[in-house]
Amino acid sequence: MDADKSDTCLKTMQLLQERTPPQEPGMDGPVRRTSRRIREKQNQENKQNLPPNCLTFKNDREEEETIQETRIKHDMQSLPVSTNTASNAECPPERQNPPFLCHLKQAHREGLSEYELERLENIRQNQAFLSSLKLPQISEHLRPKPKPTQKGLKREKTETEMLPVRKSLRIQNKGPQTAITLEMTSSAAREPEEKAKKAQGPIPLDPINLDEHVRLPEDLINLWNEVPLEQETGMSDLKSYQQMLQKLSINDDFVVKVVKDRICSAAFHPSSSNLLMAAGDKSGHVGLWKPDAEWGDDGVIYFEPHSRAVTSMAFSSHPCNLITVSFDGSARSMDLEKAVFGEMYRSPSGLKSFDFLSTNCSTLLLGVWNGDVAVVDRRTPEKLHESLYTMAANPLRCVHVHPVQQHYFVVAESSFVNVYDLRHLKRRNNQAVGELKGHSHSVSSAFFSPLTGSRVLTTCMDNKIRVFDTSQMNGRTPVLKSITHNMQTGRWLSKLSAVWDPKQQECFVTGSVDRPRQIQVYHESGRLLHTFRNMDHLTTVCSITAFHPNRNILLGGNSSGRLHIFTDSFINQKISISLPVC
Repeated sequence: MDADKSDTCLKTMQLLQERTPPQEPGMDGPVRRTSRRIREKQNQENKQNLPPNCLTFKNDREEEETIQETRIKHDMQSLPVSTNTASNAECPPERQNPPFLCHLKQAHREGLSEYELERLENIRQNQAFLSSLKLPQISEHLRPKPKPTQKGLKREKTETEMLPVRKSLRIQNKGPQTAITLEMTSSAAREPEEKAKKAQGPIPLDPINLDEHVRLPEDLINLWNEVPLEQETGMSDLKSYQQMLQKLSINDDFVVKVVKDRICSAAFHPSSSNLLMAAGDKSGHVGLWKPDAEWGDDGVIYFEPHSRAVTSMAFSSHPCNLITVSFDGSARSMDLEKAVFGEMYRSPSGLKSFDFLSTNCSTLLLGVWNGDVAVVDRRTPEKLHESLYTMAANPLRCVHVHPVQQHYFVVAESSFVNVYDLRHLKRRNNQAVGELKGHSHSVSSAFFSPLTGSRVLTTCMDNKIRVFDTSQMNGRTPVLKSITHNMQTGRWLSKLSAVWDPKQQECFVTGSVDRPRQIQVYHESGRLLHTFRNMDHLTTVCSITAFHPNRNILLGGNSSGRLHIFTDSFINQKISISLPVC
């Protein structure tokens, strides 16, 4: 009987425990406790009824539904505190900042297994790791930038040459070729066909990239004949000059293909209200380019006045003409009003350089490749030289006239640079009034300083740019500064030449073969004032460089026929007044 009563009491207490939920610590009200014997017996029964300590697996469909429900719950719980206050309210205040701990507690109360909780924790860690890598930003940075638009002359479509099928000499019943035949065949294959020389006399001004019935644009003729403003001779301090250089920049609209082949010479039109440039290439072509013009190919008009490289060019004063000399031996004048390329002089040897001997640009000093210097008057109809002088037997690469005392001129002959007086020249065996010594290799160029002529700037293939003092023409021309600069351009690029800024007496600009591609401006003391770089638009070597005569603009020409323009004004090229000169 006592045993039956004890069993009945035990069952009654178990029923009361199941109906009365256990209370957590800290809650008000009495807490129901069991005796020691009852707790031990319950623990034994719980140990017997526990499932095995292993993960349970579901089929694919059930697992997919469970994962989807878990993701939805996780997304709902990851909302901000203002939209999910219930889940955060259940967490203590000091643990409401990390929301995932609250999510784990809530998920545990929702009955998720240990496997699912571990999976959610792995997902959280993976997402945190991927966020720390910043992959979207990296992929955006590594995405290739779109190539700049190719403006200017369009590339011509050339058909692939079909070579004849090779046949064996044995099948053709021919004997073996002799050594002489092989040499003649190989030499004929190596030598390209030379272009025929242009006819003597004037050549019609017919643009290649315009139709035959299309006349030259009227606004180009008006710009061509515009009277340029007088060049200011004042010099600014180096600080303001550097600030001006730092303002010059380039964009996609100022990189244009002006000629087909490698640029050998370039020049600015002296206009102050508009921007017009000319460039000549190694094949004898001359291109004119005006930004934002509607004629030709993106403002480019293309001519062919010579049959070989246009080695030098410059605009004459009013009436304005473009003077070009070429290695084909001809010197021509581009006249838009007459629509012709007039011929001023023709030499049996190639012409390398020239300069004006008078302020009205009527007399020229031409440097001939065989070492002669010719004085030519443009007004002479016979196209003959007024006088001819032999400087040396070496090839002559550059001539330049003193800006103030125009009877002096400097000549670069191979590795020798000398200053001569035109008033005391003879046909041969002339004595120099100044010798610029120190060059160990061939000299590319030699130029007097633009305002006073008291300096001579030389560029030599011994990787040196030198500045000489020519203030005294007494035979002694000391070197003021020697600047190390890499001049090794190779056979496919035009030679680098340092040229003065015509608005600044003591500063000059030169191209560079260094990477990243750049154009550098130096002071005569050797101080580097500014380096022009642009990873998007200046990507090649600009061997030909020049400053505008009265505006703050710089050009650079490369081996593919493109001009790169650095300017401080991109909005309106038609400016009613000239820009301030620094």
